[in-house]
Amino acid sequence: MWNQTRISKLLHVDYPILQGPFGGNLSSVALVTTVSNAGGLGGYGAYTLSPQEIVSVHNQIRSQTNKPYNLNLWVSDTDAINGTVNDEAFQQTAALYKPYFDEAGIPLPAKPQPFQSRFENQLQVVLDLKPEVFSFMFGTLSPDIMEQLKKRNIKTIGAATTLDEAIALEATGVDAIIASGFEAGGHRPSFMASAESSVTGTFVLVQLIKEKIKTPVIAAGGIATGKGIAAAFTLGAEAAQIGTAFLACDESNAPAIHRKMLFTDASKYTTLSRAFTGRLGRGITSRIAKDLLHQEDKILPFPLQTQFMSPLRTAALEKEKWDMVLFWGGQISPILKHTKAKELMHALIEETTAIL
Repeated sequence: MWNQTRISKLLHVDYPILQGPFGGNLSSVALVTTVSNAGGLGGYGAYTLSPQEIVSVHNQIRSQTNKPYNLNLWVSDTDAINGTVNDEAFQQTAALYKPYFDEAGIPLPAKPQPFQSRFENQLQVVLDLKPEVFSFMFGTLSPDIMEQLKKRNIKTIGAATTLDEAIALEATGVDAIIASGFEAGGHRPSFMASAESSVTGTFVLVQLIKEKIKTPVIAAGGIATGKGIAAAFTLGAEAAQIGTAFLACDESNAPAIHRKMLFTDASKYTTLSRAFTGRLGRGITSRIAKDLLHQEDKILPFPLQTQFMSPLRTAALEKEKWDMVLFWGGQISPILKHTKAKELMHALIEETTAIL
């Protein structure tokens, strides 16, 4: 059977189908538990949460399922040197974005407060809670951390956007590697070269990685159907991680307008942009992303840019100025069909079974 792979056995799931863990408050307990209860692996993106909030989420998930789930964090959660920027850099960004804040009828925000990395404190919670699966992005973990995770029998999954990153992850002893292709929605989790230069497509990346490493590979990016899963498996993947298709489901924590946009003609056009968070990510093309395409040097580093843009996003949503909002989504969006996570899981399983 196609579903009996090293990944499904490793993660103790019936089907090697992973729901992408969304950051930025887009993950939900309902989505995670629906996918896990259906035999896949639900995923919760927790990089913005405090340790106490992670504990709360974990307890909520545990109250609704006893099946494995994946808790996800970012190894590198800031690009700002000493957590801040000088006043001159901030004023440059403020001047660039002032027309959009004026259009939304709100004042420019003050310079963001210095950001302190939360990863170490978040990681300690992971070690204490011992979720079955811990996935991470934007880097590798130290030998000491890997040893602590293995002692607790926590399975580890790292994300790679290039062959070099996959080789680096395998050297640390991860249990599985996500091959994150150019087509995927959300942030590009590159960590060895610039995100702009790490844009290999999913199916090429899977083949490159399979040629050089022995660690099981999970294909991610541009997959939303059983045909996509079957194609990934044919090329050597042993699981598929699906993001946008699950993000569009009612159970996700994406705003209703975000989910709706993924089913409109607008979803045919996506772009990679730093304009909203300071890190390169794919979403439905917006006016701001197009206007600022070649002005990345005037954008604040992550996550200061996210903080700076937060009031503009809120105002744009309230005033229905959709072209000023980045709605995360991958290139596969135009073929999405399902709005219920359970129905999507059943369709993925049935379609893949019919093909393989």
